Amino acid sequence: MWRKFAGLFIIKTKFEAFLVIYGLGVGAVERGIHYLQQYPGYGGWLLFAACPIAVFMAGARILDSLEREHEE
Repeated sequence: MWRKFAGLFIIKTKFEAFLVIYGLGVGAVERGIHYLQQYPGYGGWLLFAACPIAVFMAGARILDSLEREHEE
């Protein structure tokens, strides 16, 4: 039972990976907009920029892990 439930959270294809990365990106930009409202000026812009950069790094790691699984 738990294996079937856990299987729902495993990313198996690149399409699923891109959907997850898209969701992370939308959330990061939303969070960045809140940072701009809370911290006007350069500080807010730096925090805004950090949010999507984190998604780029996580997305690269997700796609890289998918490619490694196909090689084995």
